[in-house]
Amino acid sequence: MKQTMTLATIGYMAPEFGSTGIVSIKCDVYSYGIILIETFTKKKPTDNLFAEEVTIRHWMEYSLPKGAIEIADADLLRKEDEYFVVKANCISAIMELALNCLAELPEERKDMKDVVVELKKIKQRLLNNIKHV
Repeated sequence: MKQTMTLATIGYMAPEFGSTGIVSIKCDVYSYGIILIETFTKKKPTDNLFAEEVTIRHWMEYSLPKGAIEIADADLLRKEDEYFVVKANCISAIMELALNCLAELPEERKDMKDVVVELKKIKQRLLNNIKHV
């Protein structure tokens, strides 16, 4: 690992970068987790909802067990949708993956290649489930 002068965006940088200034590939995994959450919830880590001790990661950890309908962008998941349950399961799986990307310690985060493999599996499950509905 090496220390560099890096431009970082508040809310997207990994905790270890903020505390030590050390940049690693695992910092990118963390940022990708934030982007996944942002994509599926329309929430940004800089939203007013996330202030002081409440981060987007803490919000996700608290909200995800309540179900995808509670966290997903309303444009992505509607109860009247023919594939509601299938989509909800897909979004939940992606949010679980995003939470793994946001693990506090870098060594607890997946490698990016494993994240891609998991996303492909989630996509395949979605497609298979839609065929059987």
